[in-house]
Amino acid sequence: MILGALVVAIWLFILLGRGGFWRFRVVPPPPFTGPWPRVVAVVPARNEADVVARAAASLAGQRYDGEFHVVLVDDHSTDGTGPAAAHTGATVIPADPLLPGWTGKLSAVATGVRYAARFAPEYLLLTDADIEHPPDNLAGLVARASAGYDLVSYMATLHCGNTAERALIPAFVFFFFLLYPPDWGTGAAGGCMLVRRDPLERAGGIEAIRGAIIDDCSLAASIGKAGGRVWLGLNPGVRSLRPYTGFAEIGRMISRSAFTQLRYSWLLLVGTIAGLLLTYVVPVVLAFRGSPWGIAAWLLMTLAFLPAVRYYRQSPLWVPLLPAIAIFYMGATIHSALAKGGKWKGRTV
Repeated sequence: MILGALVVAIWLFILLGRGGFWRFRVVPPPPFTGPWPRVVAVVPARNEADVVARAAASLAGQRYDGEFHVVLVDDHSTDGTGPAAAHTGATVIPADPLLPGWTGKLSAVATGVRYAARFAPEYLLLTDADIEHPPDNLAGLVARASAGYDLVSYMATLHCGNTAERALIPAFVFFFFLLYPPDWGTGAAGGCMLVRRDPLERAGGIEAIRGAIIDDCSLAASIGKAGGRVWLGLNPGVRSLRPYTGFAEIGRMISRSAFTQLRYSWLLLVGTIAGLLLTYVVPVVLAFRGSPWGIAAWLLMTLAFLPAVRYYRQSPLWVPLLPAIAIFYMGATIHSALAKGGKWKGRTV
């Protein structure tokens, strides 16, 4: 009975004590009446020839009344990424050589930020080369930032077509929001971040997070420590163009940063495994043993996960499978600890 009461208490806390992260609310941007500020988009790209033209074209097609430039940083690609983006109107520049202590992606971002300084932008749009933006996205981000935020970001809608994606992608966003509840202003999503340039410089710029693998949340933390305000939310129209071929590829995506999230602590890893088992597996075991507490915890779990599945327009039959999905994520986390290393586009960083 004590164990059953504990798992019910855990799920009540998740539902009531984590900022309502599980609701997956789409909050429209506020109206904007002032003059539109100058913005430069910085897009790091490494071997992205298959998607970069579509992503860059979506930036070029923004309905934005202010001055806007797109700078794509070709990070030593070998597949024709630069030429594929050049015809969209983006300014394509080569990344500087990778220096010790830097991750590849952040080194490319820093190259783009330095180049963008010549336009004296008020804002920088930091986005990935596989993200497609709806035409009104930049205007919405600027309107959102004008409400008093120094960093605003949207969690991109990830590709969700094959069986592996349908099983794992809604849970990926669910778990991310569980760690970084949007209403708390503690996290950011790296696919689409608009940052005010002055607070970024006060926070030490990109150099302050140069070795970060989880660069988006590291940037949010850096801005927050410097006194800035952070906003994270959803925009269904901001979409990732990158499909995942199966369970193994998604597992590698999770594994790339999971142990980093645990600060490379084996103690935290053991605690995480215990926590996952207690939160997601024990309710199922108790439920199959006929425990009302287990059934109640599993129902609360289902209630929490349902909005994420609905947001991704997937069958509600996936919802009660969250315990099995959590076991997959636990395995990817263990693999991350054993692998000890992050990669970006095939390069160890």
